[in-house]
Amino acid sequence: MTKQITLSHVNKTYVVGENPLHVLNDINLSIKEGEYISIMGPSGSGKSTLLNMIGLLDRIDSGSLVLENTETTALTEEQRAKLRRNSLGFIFQNFQLISRLTALENAELPLVLAGIDTSKRTEIVTKLFESLGLADRLQHLPKQLSGGQLQRVAIARAMVMSPKILLADEPTGNLDQKSGKDVVAVLEQLNLQGITLIMVTHDHELGARANRQLKMVDGVIVSDSGTSIEKDTKNEVA
Repeated sequence: MTKQITLSHVNKTYVVGENPLHVLNDINLSIKEGEYISIMGPSGSGKSTLLNMIGLLDRIDSGSLVLENTETTALTEEQRAKLRRNSLGFIFQNFQLISRLTALENAELPLVLAGIDTSKRTEIVTKLFESLGLADRLQHLPKQLSGGQLQRVAIARAMVMSPKILLADEPTGNLDQKSGKDVVAVLEQLNLQGITLIMVTHDHELGARANRQLKMVDGVIVSDSGTSIEKDTKNEVA
């Protein structure tokens, strides 16, 4: 497997009131194609910020972020948007669906932005919905869907552009246990097909399912089951 994402000495600080809040502190991380990674840690540890940086949803203050062999730090907003569209899929805890649009219309939004014609969009989304068990939900509005169905629509939207990397921020956080298991099964099946899956979660049982597990505390990766960091910080983490 080749390196797909590389973060080198990445830092991010937000100003809260008059005080700086160091959310990411000298992050060094390499991720290979097809990995299944969970990012865990207490609230405020920086895990969602790290995911947002990888997803080019925010800019790092210093350091280097290479995504798909592209150094991203100097890219324009237009170039970042193109890289996001072509390489990344996003799944959020709150689904982020538009209430007035049908499931089909929500899922095809990235295709609309990419200029794909209507018939092709419908074909792509319909196939995805069939694979996700949503074939009979194309014309339903979000308010007519269960939590598990809403998240599967969100997964379909994340997959319509055939991304190589899937970023999931607490994807089961708003779901009941059964729906959560169903959604995890879908995500893990996508990973088995070769898609890199990076997931932020508070759920230790869910996080333990990943082949590689990161733990963050105070903006620092204190353990990484894929490197020697875990050994070096064993006493800290215990």
